[in-house]
Amino acid sequence: MVRNTILLIGLLCVSVSTTSAQNYYPAEIGNTWVLESQDGAERATYTLEAPNEEGSSKNFRTLKIITEALGTTSMETNTFLVEIDEEGMKLHKLAAELGPIFGTANMEFSPPAIFFPPILQLGEIWETLGEADIYLVGNVKVSSVNEVVAIEDIATPAGTFENCLKIRINTKTTAALGASRSTAYQWLAPDIGPVKFETSQDIVFELTNFTLVTPEKPYDVNADGVINILDLTFVAAHFGGTNAEADVNGDGTVNILDLTLVAQNFGD
Repeated sequence: MVRNTILLIGLLCVSVSTTSAQNYYPAEIGNTWVLESQDGAERATYTLEAPNEEGSSKNFRTLKIITEALGTTSMETNTFLVEIDEEGMKLHKLAAELGPIFGTANMEFSPPAIFFPPILQLGEIWETLGEADIYLVGNVKVSSVNEVVAIEDIATPAGTFENCLKIRINTKTTAALGASRSTAYQWLAPDIGPVKFETSQDIVFELTNFTLVTPEKPYDVNADGVINILDLTFVAAHFGGTNAEADVNGDGTVNILDLTLVAQNFGD
């Protein structure tokens, strides 16, 4: 068992050195990003909040995007229930406000859809599928194909951000009356998150200010201030058990998921 544990630790360390990537969507509760349209007419505020869902684990977040028409009382809110784990950011539910006529579209994803994969890099492609019943329209199916198409430096009112990922979002909406397609773009800055968004109507939003909460270090299991081989060894020593400190993802068992999470956060 000791030999197997040492081998596993070695493999994890190699894996981290070759596949680790920047965090393009910091997911701490309390993170806030404010983007305004270039014409000054609209503002979009992104916030990550603790979910209201009963029974949600510590890995769940509510991403709320509020879009306002400045100088008016017009406001729409889109709410996403997401889960953060080794598979990336996964989408469980979406509630999208469609205005006073059509009301709110509610979508549930089972199994959950990939919102963002764990590794974001040039050429990465993933798809999100969902459907909802909408007042006066009926059943609507929505599919979005997301692709990282470029790496760019982006200048915004909040500053200039280097090596941002440009993500193209091709969306197809299908209803009884027919189908429509649209294309939008989003830019994510490493360790910052969303800094720019271009809608399918060519409205460009840019980051004006943001607040990022300093993350805790749940993977520093020996509490020495750094995540390193000592933490990985501690978790490995409790492999298969229920030690609460070694069970970093809180699923009740110390297993490969805990080892992987510690390894992926080496050096933090």
